[in-house]
Amino acid sequence: MADIRILLTDKTIAQLPVPNDGWYLARDTELKGFFVVVGKRKRTFTVQGDLRRGGKRASSVRVSIGYSSGMSTRSARAIAKEYLAQISQGKHPKEVRQPEIGEGATNNTAVAEITLRQAWQRYLEAHLVRKRRSEKTISGYRDHVERILVDWLDAPLNELAMDPARVAKRHDEITKENGPYMANGSMRTLRAIYNHARKTNRSLPRDNPADAVDWNEEKRRDTGMGIGDLKGWLKELASLENPVRREFHLLMLLSGSRPTALQKVKPNHIDFRRRVLRIEKPKGGKNELSIFRSPAK
Repeated sequence: MADIRILLTDKTIAQLPVPNDGWYLARDTELKGFFVVVGKRKRTFTVQGDLRRGGKRASSVRVSIGYSSGMSTRSARAIAKEYLAQISQGKHPKEVRQPEIGEGATNNTAVAEITLRQAWQRYLEAHLVRKRRSEKTISGYRDHVERILVDWLDAPLNELAMDPARVAKRHDEITKENGPYMANGSMRTLRAIYNHARKTNRSLPRDNPADAVDWNEEKRRDTGMGIGDLKGWLKELASLENPVRREFHLLMLLSGSRPTALQKVKPNHIDFRRRVLRIEKPKGGKNELSIFRSPAK
């Protein structure tokens, strides 16, 4: 869905349509650089502006403010004005300040102050959002950090890195409370956030704290179908009363496509002359080419 421009209020945000896939931006017509990222489940107040240093544009930064479900548009707008003012002065609103020489603090001290919350915010904005990951993917990461690891949000990454036994113990606790798959997923998220944070904070320990985890065994769902299963499957297919469902399942079998991808197919995606179906948004992103050519009669 294309980005739109409206006057952001509590009412207009509540009336914004939910995207069929991914997310879009609703930009404010009153305050430049203030907008809402509209996903399937969340609507996030955000600002974006040019970070200038020495009178020159250094980079463009995007900073989230909070969810529309947890704050009013009036409050978000006030914070947005403050953030945009800081950005125009060359300051990142959520950047960890590096002490100047002579202030009695070392770079290692500064790095130790970088919390999981700050690292997660950076990973969300610079990696997930910038690379246009799906709302479903982002929600999965957010659930790991903001629900499962919520009590660690203000813990310094350096502190976690220096106490890997603490991380291993937490993995064991999550396994008992939330299951082995959630425990593994949460620690994979922590590992990714730490690795991303270390790219810009080299004083963080090289060893990732998640490396101390004894990973739970995971088994893929055994739902594959062999040649010997086709006869029984075709009998079940023929018993379906709905002809559309019968053809849909048969198309999935012949094309090898996912059901969600085929559900979004439109007439303009089909080249009837060449007998070709193009999947516009395949799993893996736009760079993944997905074409199915039907056999000639």
